[in-house]
Parts: sequence; structure tokens; C-alpha cells
Amino acid sequence: MSMLKVIEVLAESDKSWEDAAQFAVNKANQTVRNVKSIWIDNFEATVENGKIKKYRVNGKISFMLD
Repeated sequence: MSMLKVIEVLAESDKSWEDAAQFAVNKANQTVRNVKSIWIDNFEATVENGKIKKYRVNGKISFMLD
């Protein structure tokens, strides 16, 4: 039987929401093993002069416990 743990993360990118999600996964991989999925809970962006400057995601990353 497997057991997963879930951590909540916030990440941002100046390129896209997908890039922000990938950044979150990459950072999580630096400190935990066996990352299995990311569930995006919220998308947000900051706007300056009518243009999106930062894409932000709130996500929940699950990973398998040893």
C-alpha cells in the first residue's frame, strides 16, 4: 500500500502559468523525492500598463512517502 503526502506551494513566472507550475515542481524535486502530481488550485496574474507581468499559481504537490 502506498501513502502520499501533499504540500501546498506558490510559484510565479514571467512566461506562463505552465512555466510557473513547472518551476514549482522543479523546486519541490530539490527537497522531496517521488513527486507524483501537481494540482493547480488557483491561477493569478499581476498586470502593469495593461500587460501581464507575472503569472502565479497556487498548487498542491503530492509525493510518495518512503
